[in-house]
Amino acid sequence: MELGKKIRELFGSRSSKDATERALAEASDLADQAAVRQATPRRGLFEGVAPEIPTEVRVTSTAAESDQAVPAALKVAAAWAWRIFLVAGLVYFVGWILGFLSEVAIPLAVASLLAAALKPLANRLHAWGLPKGPAAAVTLLGGILLIAGSLTLIINSIAGQAGELSQQVVRGFGQLEQWLMNSPLPIDQSWFRLDEWGTRIQQFLVDSQSTIAAAAGDIGTSIGHFLAGVAICLFSLFYFLYDGRGIFSFLLNLMPRSAQARADAAALRGWQSLSAYVRATVLVALVDAIGVLIVALALRVPLAPALAALVFLGAFIPLVGAFVSGFVAVLVALVAVGWVQSLIMLAGIIVVMQVEGHILQPFLLGRAVHLHPLAVLLAIAMGIVIAGIVGALLAVPILAFVKTFVQELYRQSHEVVAHEVPPPSTTPPTPPGPLTPAEAATA
Repeated sequence: MELGKKIRELFGSRSSKDATERALAEASDLADQAAVRQATPRRGLFEGVAPEIPTEVRVTSTAAESDQAVPAALKVAAAWAWRIFLVAGLVYFVGWILGFLSEVAIPLAVASLLAAALKPLANRLHAWGLPKGPAAAVTLLGGILLIAGSLTLIINSIAGQAGELSQQVVRGFGQLEQWLMNSPLPIDQSWFRLDEWGTRIQQFLVDSQSTIAAAAGDIGTSIGHFLAGVAICLFSLFYFLYDGRGIFSFLLNLMPRSAQARADAAALRGWQSLSAYVRATVLVALVDAIGVLIVALALRVPLAPALAALVFLGAFIPLVGAFVSGFVAVLVALVAVGWVQSLIMLAGIIVVMQVEGHILQPFLLGRAVHLHPLAVLLAIAMGIVIAGIVGALLAVPILAFVKTFVQELYRQSHEVVAHEVPPPSTTPPTPPGPLTPAEAATA
């Protein structure tokens, strides 16, 4: 349009020679610009250069300018910080709820561990033809009878050797007293007089009547809570063995439908890992107890079966449980049979711990779930801080379940991404052909 207008001005205006030359120059410039516009799209298509796009004018506010002034590293740190605080708050809230309901939460957790250990036996009985209810009942009663038989054996062992052990304790205490009296340590001789000890004990009991009464009340309350927890644990254990899958399916329905399949698969892998861990821990504890029993019987240490049972229970706390419970056997050996036998007992316990740490745990627990020793130690420490001995007992199994659960979710998320994103094409793109006159005109 502008080119035609300029041409009309060229031929319509006869006013002056300068006007004519100026019009011819402007017409030539417009023709050159039109040629450049027609050549640019064709070159962009063949050479991979995008057509020039007009620059967009953006109006930035003061808040946007200040946000751009913040370094990227600080933005990432802030994003991580509020997410970490949110997760920590959620964990603290869940821990507070579980602590408030500890009289129910702890028996449920113990029942879950026992179900993980006994569920294969109940499944085997059901496969042999027993209905699910009788199979769960037989498994539960068998476990109760096993525990009751073990406790009866331990109590009878203690009762049968109590007289001999008391004499050995008195004799050992007398030897210790004589050594302290003849030692160069600055100890007052009044500490070795039995009549003064009787007076001190009587005076201590008189001064601590209120404390003793409060402690007796607390002990009575604790015994009541313990019996109630045992009842809850046994009742829950039966239903976990009978209909554990149905209970979990009910809890699974509370989640969003889109996440149920993934959560179910991850929980199943976590439960399998937990079951394998508990069974492997039982085998490791049994081997530790047998090793300590053999050494104690060889040294003629009294209460050898009771000490072996104590080591068996302590071995359920990895790394430290068996050693701490075995140290009780060393003290009994020191008091009952002498310091030489106690050193031999200590050496035997160290050998048993080495066999556990370098052979049994890598062979059995390594197949169940691989946990770093530092992670195990920190989990036990946090469990003791949160819930005492019960926390130390439950910390590592919970860690094993959570680790496998998270790993399975992570694996499933990567599989989903791999299915959704197509693989990159290896064939080179086909170069476009020459433009037609119609395409050139529209470009």
